[in-house]
Amino acid sequence: MPLEVLDLAKRIAEAAADKQASDVVLLDTRKVCSFADYFVICSGESERQIEAIGEAVAKVLAEEAVSLYHREGNANSGWVLLDLGDIIVHIFSQFEREYYQLEKLWSKASVVVKIM
Repeated sequence: MPLEVLDLAKRIAEAAADKQASDVVLLDTRKVCSFADYFVICSGESERQIEAIGEAVAKVLAEEAVSLYHREGNANSGWVLLDLGDIIVHIFSQFEREYYQLEKLWSKASVVVKIM
């Protein structure tokens, strides 16, 4: 039986945290965003770690038979975006995360999970 969207978003956040992602945040964007229900935002310290976080998310998707609609960016660009439809995963370098400030941009979204 497939996971509910929120449960899948939580598993993705946990998978990122398991790869030592920093500042993992799961936002409920249903009331403020028309294109996704949840954002998972996290940071990696290096290109290698950003890749590892992305691979951990891909493993969760494979385990749950969830398709990735679209992928943007790569580890050396400092921002990987994984579009799952209802969930958007943002894996940033520290620099890119501070530059784009998505949590500030989506500050009206509710924080569901925050893992420091």
